[in-house]
Amino acid sequence: MTNLKSVIRQFPRTFWIANVMELFERWAWYGMFMVLALYLTLPVDQGALGFSQSQKGQMMGTVTFMLYLLPIFTGALADRLGYRKVLALAYLILASGYFLMSRFESYWSVYMVFVLIAVGGSLFKPVISATIARTTNDRTSGLGFGIFYMIVNIGAFIGPLFASKLRGYDWDYVFYVSTFIIGLNLLMLFFYKEPATMRKSEPLFAEIKTILSNVFHVVVDLKFTLFLVIIAGFWSMYLQLFYSLPVFIEQWMDTSLIYNWISDFCPTLAQAVGTSDGFINPEMLTNMDAFFIVMFQVMVSGFVMRFKPLNTMMSGILIASLGIGLMFAFNNPFYLFASILIFGLGEMTTSPKVSEYIGRIAPEGKVALYMGCSYIPLALGNLAAGFLSGSLYQSMSDKMSLLQLELDSRGLQLPQVTADFTQTMYYDEAATALHLNQQQLSQYLWDTYLPGNIWIVFTGIGVVTFAALFLYDRLIVQKK
Repeated sequence: MTNLKSVIRQFPRTFWIANVMELFERWAWYGMFMVLALYLTLPVDQGALGFSQSQKGQMMGTVTFMLYLLPIFTGALADRLGYRKVLALAYLILASGYFLMSRFESYWSVYMVFVLIAVGGSLFKPVISATIARTTNDRTSGLGFGIFYMIVNIGAFIGPLFASKLRGYDWDYVFYVSTFIIGLNLLMLFFYKEPATMRKSEPLFAEIKTILSNVFHVVVDLKFTLFLVIIAGFWSMYLQLFYSLPVFIEQWMDTSLIYNWISDFCPTLAQAVGTSDGFINPEMLTNMDAFFIVMFQVMVSGFVMRFKPLNTMMSGILIASLGIGLMFAFNNPFYLFASILIFGLGEMTTSPKVSEYIGRIAPEGKVALYMGCSYIPLALGNLAAGFLSGSLYQSMSDKMSLLQLELDSRGLQLPQVTADFTQTMYYDEAATALHLNQQQLSQYLWDTYLPGNIWIVFTGIGVVTFAALFLYDRLIVQKK
């Protein structure tokens, strides 16, 4: 304990300021991102935008792809202009983006505002990570980055809690709060001291050319590139927690069962986590993943530290694959608690080991370069996740698409969904035409079209990723 206290005392003020900034930025981001799939696809008469699942997947996949690729280049800007200036620019862009998300409703205008948020995020990410690195040393870096990772997940847990309650009043409040929280980071800059850095003297264009050349040299390392592509498979599966699961819960699960169960032993808690009409919003349930990480990450990391990174990653991917499958295989919301815990254990086992492995296999003198490319599989995973949660989900599991298919098979015609004839009205008219109430309609579509079978796809991606990593280990890593 004494040793721990002595290490903690070595962290300068800027280290703690950077962690507070990370907490606020993650709060703002996850407060928006955890409910984004719902905001994009829920009916217009519920205050949302009423886009299709395909449009949702296209937007979320391509924009977050940009978000995780741009830091390769924005880090160079920070080294040139200084961390405080770039952070100020990032916060101004982020605050503007979050606010403008509440102002626009057409697909392409929302898309471009989301791109603006991605640009702000790409400026923030490399600077805040570099600040942690430059305010720690060989003795304090392990604990320092552990604290940083814990802060990330605390922010990821808090954000959706606020967003879930606020959207019940007005969706705009979700974006107002994210704007306000980022505004707090602008105030934090007054307490932020610029870490000691080596300012670059070469022209920015020349430095970008150097970055592109370095990335090219990494990519031609086929062994490393193959590893990045394989890990992209894990991320494409993992990201369904944000892309598909909230929509799946909203469309197929009766969360009033959980509300009533909680209310039976603690009505106050049920009212705190539930809605005024006796349901639990999807993001409250998916947010259990962040809660489990905050609770168990240190314990899991301590347990797996004795094992080789590749073996640990393979085990984690299999565990996460089981968890993601259980999430989508049933329409009973009570299964979610166990499935999200299983999934979270797989995530906690896999994610930290990816960075550790990259650091180990990087050639001498190129560790920073290789670590800089660690965002590439996350970018590719987001791109693939967008397709999976968009076109694929729409064809296999989207309630509106399956209902339209059922009506067409019976020769029943309803008006197209518009601003005046919303999705809610469509469901009501369809239920009347089929002589069912809404609960019976959902169960009939579930039993007839088996939308839960999308679990086979998501779990299959995880199993294939495990198999590819196993072959990579046996045929490439161990072959000498």
